[in-house]
Amino acid sequence: MPHTASRYLAEGPRVGIRHFTYDDGPEFTARARQSKDLHHPWLFPPLSADAYPAYASRLIEDPSKAGFLVCEKDGGGIAGYININNIVEGAFLSGALGYGAFAHAAGRGLMKEGLNLVVGHAFGPMRLHRLEINAQPGNAASLGLARACGFRLEGYSPKMLYIDGAWRDHERWALTAEMRTCS
Repeated sequence: MPHTASRYLAEGPRVGIRHFTYDDGPEFTARARQSKDLHHPWLFPPLSADAYPAYASRLIEDPSKAGFLVCEKDGGGIAGYININNIVEGAFLSGALGYGAFAHAAGRGLMKEGLNLVVGHAFGPMRLHRLEINAQPGNAASLGLARACGFRLEGYSPKMLYIDGAWRDHERWALTAEMRTCS
């Protein structure tokens, strides 16, 4: 399903980012089903038309979250997604990033371009100061993306998040507006 440039919040040479819509359900869930092996055991995006509206509504309606779709500009559709969760305003001005590539787009650099666009949007129009990524130590792709986009390792948290039936250890990565060198 091609997406037009006029719908993008920001765009790079190959991708644009835009917010989730309820109409994205069929494409998003089809791509998630095709990417099940890639995502397991790290991510569990909605796989069915019934599950998508609840997932999307949190990203569309909850002011403490912002969901972005990374879309290929050449008509390739949704390449992946990047969510900013736990957005805190006031003195903290921070959010926690979560992301996933879809199988057809994995390893092509599209998510790096998309993450840099989301970081620019977060530090620009959203006026955030700090972004964090929490990734499981064995998730080489996620850690590589954090590193490639200039995030720095800040620490290690044992049993930080409950994922796939168990408390999982995570590495904590962060980037502030002052640290940003990648665009």
